[in-house]
Parts: sequence; structure tokens; C-alpha cells
Amino acid sequence: MSPSTDTPRYWTAERLKPTLPRRGPDSHKGSYGTALLIAGTKEMPGAALLAGLGAMRSGVGKLVIATEAGAMAMIVPRLPEATYLQNGLQRIAQQQEPTDSYRAAAIGPGTHPDALTEDAVNVLLGSAMPVILDAGALSKRTYPERKAPIILTPHPAEFSRITGVAVEALQENRAHYAGVWAKRLGAAIVLKGQKTIVAFPDGEVWANPTGNSALAKGGTGDTLTGMMLGMLCCHPDWKHAVLNAVHLHGACADEWTKNRSPHTLLAHELTDLLPEVWAQFER
Repeated sequence: MSPSTDTPRYWTAERLKPTLPRRGPDSHKGSYGTALLIAGTKEMPGAALLAGLGAMRSGVGKLVIATEAGAMAMIVPRLPEATYLQNGLQRIAQQQEPTDSYRAAAIGPGTHPDALTEDAVNVLLGSAMPVILDAGALSKRTYPERKAPIILTPHPAEFSRITGVAVEALQENRAHYAGVWAKRLGAAIVLKGQKTIVAFPDGEVWANPTGNSALAKGGTGDTLTGMMLGMLCCHPDWKHAVLNAVHLHGACADEWTKNRSPHTLLAHELTDLLPEVWAQFER
């Protein structure tokens, strides 16, 4: 029985453990696909770095970061494992770069909600891969019917902006509104905040039991977007990828506060903690 909109079940550790992917002994980087991350500007290179770190720590075989030339020089020293598509937002928006070789894509961390981003979003939505829309890629729009999933990752103010639902009303019944709009838009919605809500367009709605106030800091959402992107590439079930990314993201914050103040977490430290936290669920 699926959880209902008004009384969502929790995506608990007991649900997560059997859905985690196993890494085959004979696998190679091609087994886990190539992900495309369109993120960052020269003014906000950190968003691309944080999302990139999240993706690379979350099971992807190979990551391509499409970002501005001015941002690349700042990111590469911290994330040499990724490859880079210089001025990739423009190239993808203008259909100068093919997208059919990627297993999943995310767009929006550190980008501007402008016409160029909108054009790139439309190109991605025309593809056959799962697409995550975050931050600068979250705009009020309708979505085409497609077989591959669309995943929106708004915080309450962004949800209000793209739906018209007042933040005060939303916060009184987060599961209800997330479920209604997931069906209406035909997109999964990851409504960030306390007990993050994950609503799927087929009516399933889940609440996340992990996480704490340490996540109330800039950059943690970028990290979550990257984690979802990486997990989409190694999970056989895309819903499990989304739910497990949300759960593990919160579990990293919970690990942090076992012996450190929630005031002190930096977003990149979530991905520093992820290897140990993930391993706890594999035992």
C-alpha cells in the first residue's frame, strides 16, 4: 500500500537498506553511467563544486560539469575527478552539444533563472534521461509528458513561486501540497525542509526522518542535488535513488551533530561524511 498525500509514511533505514545498489566486482565506470551537471557561474562557482562533490560521492561512473570558463579554474583543483564542458549552459541551450550519451542530468545550482537557462531546461526535457531541476532552473512552467522522470527540488519559497501556494499555507500541510502539485505537474517534488517531503506524480508521498538544523545553511541543497544525480546513475529504480539521496543527506547531518554543534556544519562536509554514513547502511 502506497503512502497517501495527507499521511505520508517515512522512508526509514529499514526501507532504504534493501534498495541500496550493490557494486559488482566486475563493473567499470561505464556500468554506472555518465552524469551531466549544469551548474555554477563565475560569481557562484561553489554551487557547481558542491553539487559535483555530491554526485561523485554517490555512485556515478563519470561526471561532466557544464559551467562557465571562469568557474572551472576554481573548481578543478577541488574536483579533478570530473570532466568539464566549458560554457556548457550556452552550448546545450543552443543545441551545440549532444546530450544523448548521459544517463541523468541536473541543472540549476548557481545558475540564473533567465532565458538561457530556460532554453537549456527545454533541451534536457526533450531528452530520454531523468532530469533534476534545482535553484535557477525552478520556474513556473508546465512539463511535457515523457517516460523519464522530472525531479523538482524546491525549498518552501521556491515552491510558492512556482505554484502560487502561499508559504504559510504550504508549511501547514507540506505533504498535501507537494502531492497535489506532483500530480498536477507530472513531476516528482522534493520539498526541502524539516522532514523533507518526496512526492511522486503517481500519488506516492514519503516523509524523510533524517536531518536537522545543521542543514539550514547555504550549499546543502546543492549537495543534495548532486547526490540525487549520482544515485540516479547507480540505482536501478529512480524513486529509490531520490528517496535514498534525501535520507543519506540527512543522515550525514545527523552524524555531524553527534559530537559537533549544528551551527558549524559546512555543506562540503556532508560529502566528507557520506562514505562512512553510507557504509553503515550496507552492514
